[in-house]
Amino acid sequence: MPELPEVEVVRRGLASSVTGRQIVGVRVLHPRPVRRHLTGPADFELQIAGRTFAEPRRRGKYLWLPFTDGDAILAHLGMSGQFRLADADAPLAPNTRIIFAFADGEPGLRFVDQRMFGGLSVSEGGAELPQEIAHIGLDPFDPEFDLADAVARLRRKNTAIKRALLDQQLVSGIGNIYADEALWVARVHYARPVKTLSRAQAAGVITAAASVMSKALDNGGTSFDALYINVNGSSGYFDRSLAVYGREGEPCPRCGTPIRREPFMNRSSYRCPRCQRAPRGFKVQGTMRERLSKKVGIS
Repeated sequence: MPELPEVEVVRRGLASSVTGRQIVGVRVLHPRPVRRHLTGPADFELQIAGRTFAEPRRRGKYLWLPFTDGDAILAHLGMSGQFRLADADAPLAPNTRIIFAFADGEPGLRFVDQRMFGGLSVSEGGAELPQEIAHIGLDPFDPEFDLADAVARLRRKNTAIKRALLDQQLVSGIGNIYADEALWVARVHYARPVKTLSRAQAAGVITAAASVMSKALDNGGTSFDALYINVNGSSGYFDRSLAVYGREGEPCPRCGTPIRREPFMNRSSYRCPRCQRAPRGFKVQGTMRERLSKKVGIS
């Protein structure tokens, strides 16, 4: 699922290509991507036609395309959502779901989504900040982000550090990839209780996350497959610079110890067992299948 750097790359591409352009027509080719627009696809098309885009905005992993009249399109990319620029006569990419045409001609804009976990909806009055995502915390790149406040709120959490990092109401934009990378930079085990971190250590983790995401942004984000691309169809290259995520068995770039992959919240965590020592009493979680097998007595 795209994290902050990937969504910011998309936002920047949209900002340079749709800001100030008037929409003359919209075609919804499949109803599922507008399922959150409760009045249906036909109303979605009618509401958007004739409006003009202001500059697209983002908070954490969430993207919205404001209109100059004060409303907005709230966009969630899900696992495979893409915005693509294309001329009207260009062949439709597989899984094209929504097409936007503009008064000034080409290129048009298309929303492509293979798995259709993402989607678009109209947010009334949402140009400044859609109400639907008002509960999402500020991300480290927001001008109003307060590190000291984030550290204080983080240290009040009664949970493990990685769970806290993935809490989008605390600090937004960090997902599984950049949480693992940040914890490696900060030399902190993902299961370490937040309450055991000093202020300096907690600040170090958040600062590491910001640094890692900034470097990813410079490289166009992280692409493991064709499901994440920018508006021009190009992939990001930060996956080549990842220190631990997806590197099971490879040497730690810092000490050479083989990287471990361990089950975490029905996904995986990657860490260096030497640089990121496990907290006392730590036990690796079993996989969902292993836990189920123990519960019902199957193999």
